[in-house]
Amino acid sequence: MRVPAEGGDLAVEIHDGDTAPVLAIHGVSGSRELWNWVAAHSFSLIAPDLRGRGDSAHVPGNGITQHADDMIKVLDALELPRATVIGMSMGGYVAVDLAVRHPDRVRALVLVDGGFPMPAHAHMTPELLQAAFAPQVAARERTWTVDEYLETQAALNPLIDATDPLIRTYYAHDLGDDGRLRLSADTLIADAKDVIFGTSRWRELTVPTWFVHAEWSTGPDTPPAYTVEQAAEFRTALPVLREPVLINEVDHGGTVMTRAGAAVTAEVLAEALK
Repeated sequence: MRVPAEGGDLAVEIHDGDTAPVLAIHGVSGSRELWNWVAAHSFSLIAPDLRGRGDSAHVPGNGITQHADDMIKVLDALELPRATVIGMSMGGYVAVDLAVRHPDRVRALVLVDGGFPMPAHAHMTPELLQAAFAPQVAARERTWTVDEYLETQAALNPLIDATDPLIRTYYAHDLGDDGRLRLSADTLIADAKDVIFGTSRWRELTVPTWFVHAEWSTGPDTPPAYTVEQAAEFRTALPVLREPVLINEVDHGGTVMTRAGAAVTAEVLAEALK
């Protein structure tokens, strides 16, 4: 479905399932296809392509607040007074902003390797950020077949299972009919800056909140976005936060883009829906 928003219509996919509706918000360079592994567990998911990505690539604008405002428009279009919200990576920061500014619209919150301050961000500079996203920006300058794009992504991350049909669907969605990456470079960089240099309002959360985090960041044995000790500190500081859940032997993307990671995330989401 298409949802009117400032600057254009957002693409939203509805996964029919056996649960109450869940609004699922993807990460900074992802798309709505990120949630296919979780949807396979029979959840009723509302999965938008955020502006600047996928089928919403033509919609200008950026920023955590803008994306959160867009999520209100999605809920309104579906005539949903409130929903459980799950956000992964940048989607977690969008979900936090949504829940803080509109607690009446968020029944419960599940944050997946995002939403809380990442210690690594303290060492980031604008120059380092540009370098970190340079490969994704450069990928926009050429055309790809799905096979080429999938092979390149699998080479960058050994945890990607290139034989998984959901992985192929995920990366195929990134590409337009012309073989070019459907990702706005301006939106990507601006959103990343907002996440890294902005301030998360997590301490203001009042809705029941769950937190899932990965053992690794970008491949086996890499330092995680959040350590177990840091997750415990968030638990102590935030009364509405339930016991954090660590997913072993997955990295950041693997929390939802692997069957093992998605199974754990699905368990936590099911708990949040009770």
